[in-house]
Amino acid sequence: MLKTALLGTCALFGLGATALAEPAPVTPGVPAVFKPAQREGYFFVGGRYEPVGEKELATGQMFVQFHAPAQVTQPFPVVMVHGTAQTGVNFLATPDGRRGWVDHFVERGFAVYVVDQVGRGRSGDNPEVYGPYARLAPGDLESIYTGQERFELFPQAKLHTQWPGGPGVKGNAAFDQFYLSQVPYIASGLKSEELVNPALIALLEKIGPSVVLTHSQAGVFGWAVSDQRPDLVKAHVAVEPNGPTFFDIRFKGGSEWYERVSEARARPYGITRVPLRFEPPVASPADLTVVQAEQPTRPDQIRCWLQAEPARQLPNLAKVPAVIVTGEASFRATMDDCTAAFLTQAGAKPDRLALAEHDIRGNGHMMMLEANNHEVADAIMTWIESKAR
Repeated sequence: MLKTALLGTCALFGLGATALAEPAPVTPGVPAVFKPAQREGYFFVGGRYEPVGEKELATGQMFVQFHAPAQVTQPFPVVMVHGTAQTGVNFLATPDGRRGWVDHFVERGFAVYVVDQVGRGRSGDNPEVYGPYARLAPGDLESIYTGQERFELFPQAKLHTQWPGGPGVKGNAAFDQFYLSQVPYIASGLKSEELVNPALIALLEKIGPSVVLTHSQAGVFGWAVSDQRPDLVKAHVAVEPNGPTFFDIRFKGGSEWYERVSEARARPYGITRVPLRFEPPVASPADLTVVQAEQPTRPDQIRCWLQAEPARQLPNLAKVPAVIVTGEASFRATMDDCTAAFLTQAGAKPDRLALAEHDIRGNGHMMMLEANNHEVADAIMTWIESKAR
């Protein structure tokens, strides 16, 4: 099946390169990225023609970039999905010119598909159809993504050591390259889920059962697609998935270092904005009674919002092996335990890959770009090889 899927995909590559055996061009001051020989190409999935005002446009399409070794040795391809304000560039290389996760996975024998979310990057923006767009300012990234040790808005921030060249703030060459890669994104999280989920399912229907690797915002897509098509998701690697459960929080430092943003549920179904298949069924989010734990599960964690007992179950998610990957110095280290607790309460029981417990230390949220990105990739691939069989 894998061979057939790969051949079928390669047939679409009239617009893409078929191999890369030479080093990438050298940029002054930035190390060259030397890539192994691999097959490459791209295509689009999803999308339809529809009238928009006086024009007919394509909407809902998603760009997919394909990489594979000359000899695929792993049984299932890996689909990599980026987070807020990012594109698939996150997985291709690092902002200081080192090899990215794609190359590490290809070297291990995986075929890899990297997407740009619908409505973003190479998939094309479309505010006429998708609604308003938003952008992140440098400070949004510096304070919790890349330079958190300078701000200490949450307890783990001081542990951050892995951003290339020191704290990731303006003036750090790797940060400046990273910020230049940021793009506008659809402001509505719900709209993004409604667009990306069917496009990801269309991709999986094209290439066959796969491992879905999501980062940050994209975690919501991974849970929803696993729930809707557990037959196509052989495993879900949720790298610091969107959270915490139900509500958004903001960090403010000090002894009371976080607060809930709003009384409104940011993710009405706990881990997604779109409905999940609960048992007993849920007619609306109001059917889910939410309670907040009196104490955090561990020091320096938030107090989790979970279902009131008896908790409704998520039988489809229970069919899909999943792992939640968390960096030692990331803001998600304050809340990923809550995502795991919510899923466990609902019968899904994800594995946990806390990097510090494997002596992979100092990582922030953008671990695929950090100095030890190869160590993180190795830990993830080892988990995949043990589960996706």
